[in-house]
Amino acid sequence: METPILERKSPEVKTVPAKIPFLLSVRNSLIRDRYLYLMLIPFILWYMIFQYKPMAGLQIAFKDYSLFKGIAESPWVGFDNFIRFFESEYFIRTLTNTALISIYGLVFGFPAPILLALLINEVKNKMFKNTVQTLTYLPHFISIVVITGIITNMLAPTNGLVNILIDKLGGEKTYFLTESEYFRTIFTSMNIWKDVGFNAIIYLAAMAGINPALYEASKMDGANRWRQMWHVTLPGILPTIIILFLIQIGAFLEVGYEAIILLYQPSTYETADVINTYVYRAGLQGGEYEIGAAAGLFNSIVGLILVVTANKLSKKFTENSLW
Repeated sequence: METPILERKSPEVKTVPAKIPFLLSVRNSLIRDRYLYLMLIPFILWYMIFQYKPMAGLQIAFKDYSLFKGIAESPWVGFDNFIRFFESEYFIRTLTNTALISIYGLVFGFPAPILLALLINEVKNKMFKNTVQTLTYLPHFISIVVITGIITNMLAPTNGLVNILIDKLGGEKTYFLTESEYFRTIFTSMNIWKDVGFNAIIYLAAMAGINPALYEASKMDGANRWRQMWHVTLPGILPTIIILFLIQIGAFLEVGYEAIILLYQPSTYETADVINTYVYRAGLQGGEYEIGAAAGLFNSIVGLILVVTANKLSKKFTENSLW
């Protein structure tokens, strides 16, 4: 009698699906999210037309530019325009003023919305909270021309509110906008008043995303409101703080020169003249477009170096970064 041969079942081989080609993956993504990409087109066009296309004009910084010859026909001069800017009497003054005004903004302006958001977050009366938020973020939507006009009227030497109060208190009236030592304080205070409420909204939104269970747990551990704020709220919004800080570092030398132009005058150039106002005077008023372009490009390169360096340091020590 023949013994049956036992058939051995071959082990099942799991088939690994082939990787989708890159172009096919992109095609599928475009089809799946076509409406989102359509909504993105206007923004991309705006960015290409108003942000990237003007970059072609940066070559003016390396040319002896002439309006009659145009950019293409103007002769190349290398780094001569940068050397002229660095050797001019305005370089040290504008760089120092730009750095100091930016430091004022970082030291006093950057923490202000964080403090306001923390205070608003602790308020229990909803009507009072909404009123404070509305009153603080409204100035952000007012034109900078109007804002500087309000500041000018408030600091007017004869009928300005500030000088009237000083006079009532027995002090001597002062025309603050003509005194160079007051300019940085006035400019920083104006920016804080204008933007503190709007920037606080970002931190309030970040606070809304903190898990309420963390507050309950800290309360059970005996933490008071101050401890909860310090150990729960601040760590919860720390990534938002770091991202906004990196963005502000990137714009370290990009101070609000429009407001400075509206507020400053020759008597305050000593402390008010920044790189961008020099670009405005040299390029648009003086007709030295190549010097203005060189100064503006230097400003942008320093800003790029600062934001890349700050981003790397943040990623190394806090694990939060822009990229």
